[in-house]
Amino acid sequence: MAEPRVSVIIPHYQDLQGLELCLSRLEAQTFPASDLEIVVADNASPCGLPAVKAVVAGRARVVVCTEKGAGPNRNAAVAASRGKILAFIDSDCQAEPGWLAAGVDGLDRFGLVGGRVTVLVADPARMTGAEAFEAVFAFDFKTYIERLGFTGAGNMFCTRETFDRVGPFMNGVSEDKEWSQRAVEKGVSLGYVEAAVVGHPARRNWGELVAKWRRLNQESYLLHRKRGGALVTWILRCLAMPVSAIAHTPKVLAARSLKGGRARFKAVTTLYRIRLWRLADGLRIAVRGA
Repeated sequence: MAEPRVSVIIPHYQDLQGLELCLSRLEAQTFPASDLEIVVADNASPCGLPAVKAVVAGRARVVVCTEKGAGPNRNAAVAASRGKILAFIDSDCQAEPGWLAAGVDGLDRFGLVGGRVTVLVADPARMTGAEAFEAVFAFDFKTYIERLGFTGAGNMFCTRETFDRVGPFMNGVSEDKEWSQRAVEKGVSLGYVEAAVVGHPARRNWGELVAKWRRLNQESYLLHRKRGGALVTWILRCLAMPVSAIAHTPKVLAARSLKGGRARFKAVTTLYRIRLWRLADGLRIAVRGA
């Protein structure tokens, strides 16, 4: 078979419904299907490989990664892929029809591209507190890229040459943040492409939100220490959490993604609650180590 121009890289773990939606949206891309391949790396999901292959149903190649973690899983998919361009998306994301074409075109201007991520909620008129919070604060790739100097691997494009130059994703840290920062340090230009859009479901309840931030806090701490950050700096960052909630309250009140006073109240309440939780959890990590 001729080598495809683009390889779509999908890490998967125990989310067959999300994987089905992800693949269905990829089938609807405006990008020529003859120029791409899709590689799904399954992280030894408990549902079993036959169940994963049944959902894939010939729309992608499936490889198995036994080392736990999103980083190793993406590395396994990249190693099995053949395209000169790598397009990264997560299995719970849903790409808009022009996602691939816009992201690939962005590589004419940048060495590393991140796109826009929209927050998907079940019912915009009846959001939970977690959904309302995430509708305002989650997946702000424009800020990540243009102000903070990194992008997420749930919507990311680079050439294989760039990936080989930067090296594989790490495990145990915020692997996509670390990888894109490493790329920038090696001179790779990072850019935001508004038209490369994927949707990501919001966390639906407090338990899901806490699980997300427990993982992110631990990964952020390990990355902070790996890059030579002082323990006292981490502690000061944690202590600033309540202040950051105050500073971000106007953003909630002005958010166009929220409709009505009830959704704004839920978002503000969750904002203060999660920032206080992150303060306590961050200090726990500092005392015990991740």
